[in-house]
Amino acid sequence: NYRVLVLREPGGTPFGEKLRQAILDNKSDLTPLAEAHLFASSRAQLLTEVTLKELSIPNTIIIYDRYLDSSLAYQGHARGLGVAEILEIHNIFPLNLVPHLTFYLCIDAETSEKRQKLRNAPKDYFESKGMEFYKKLVVGYDLALELFPHRIIKINAEKSLDEVELEITAVMDRLLKGNRPTL
Repeated sequence: NYRVLVLREPGGTPFGEKLRQAILDNKSDLTPLAEAHLFASSRAQLLTEVTLKELSIPNTIIIYDRYLDSSLAYQGHARGLGVAEILEIHNIFPLNLVPHLTFYLCIDAETSEKRQKLRNAPKDYFESKGMEFYKKLVVGYDLALELFPHRIIKINAEKSLDEVELEITAVMDRLLKGNRPTL
């Protein structure tokens, strides 16, 4: 009896999708500050144009593919902007809204690189950053988990897809039966 929407970042709106393509296709380095503001711009538009309206409908669940924690990991840590700067950018409504729950699908940098090769697709802007960048991302996501342990659940995504799905489903079943974590 739930209405479920899946949205992605950047993206989810015409503006966000154009911005996503512009970033991922970019061949030259953007400054970490520019990246952070571009992602925040897309996020603010998606929150205003889609998320807040959809959440006003009862029994709606929205699943985001990436959100604030990705900005903390990517621009805050891996790109060196700093966690405080990312949090400052997200200090204004609607960017100060945080999810009730985040699944951190954790894989090591080597597994990430192997999976990218299996896709046999050209590397996008971030994928082309290399192994050291991937390692910094893992540390950045771990840092987000330390900052927000009340809402982030770490899942070992090196397991099979079926095992990961079962683990996520078990957590969701508990939450939907009323065993919500205190926020």
